[in-house]
Amino acid sequence: MKNLFLKIMVLTGFLSIIGCRNSPDPATWSDKKINKWFGKGEWLNGWTVKPDETINRKEFAVSYFKHKDRWDKAFAFLRDYDLSKLELKRYDIDGNNVYAPVSEYLTKNEEDARYEAHRRYIDIQYVASGKELIGIAPLSLQKDILEPYDELRDIVFMTVTQGVNFSAKPDRFFIFFPGDVHRPGLKDGENSQVRKVVVKVKID
Repeated sequence: MKNLFLKIMVLTGFLSIIGCRNSPDPATWSDKKINKWFGKGEWLNGWTVKPDETINRKEFAVSYFKHKDRWDKAFAFLRDYDLSKLELKRYDIDGNNVYAPVSEYLTKNEEDARYEAHRRYIDIQYVASGKELIGIAPLSLQKDILEPYDELRDIVFMTVTQGVNFSAKPDRFFIFFPGDVHRPGLKDGENSQVRKVVVKVKID
């Protein structure tokens, strides 16, 4: 009886592991499986720009499979348009679920830029022309709130104890989740003109 119980426990554990490997829920996937899925790049929907290494792959996979239709529409928009020539305005891709403001600006000095975070939307940020630096830090490194959360604009401004700057050019894109505090628009060398496409993907 004792041996039978032990065998059942071992079998149950084995089936549980197999189940996790084959689960359609990326939250249960191993890092190896996440990286394999992410690396295949089928989720890019034909867009050929490279994802930056800073992207949280597991968080993205969970969000992608939860709202695949939204992400597919977002990447189809990025694929189908000449992003360096789009009119400077908001593009409604799927109403308020997915939309893309396109803007141009002069990059800032670090002392003139602020870290920001969002709660209701995820950002796909892509520099369509020009270059800039984007400061990135986890929300856990939040220090002081500079401007309280604005629900209408879905933004809060803050300082962080430490952030790292990453190069943003037309050869790569970034994805920022609510836990990713970011400070875009920093000068990379000299202050220069940048055209930025930000696709906003609603979370819930």
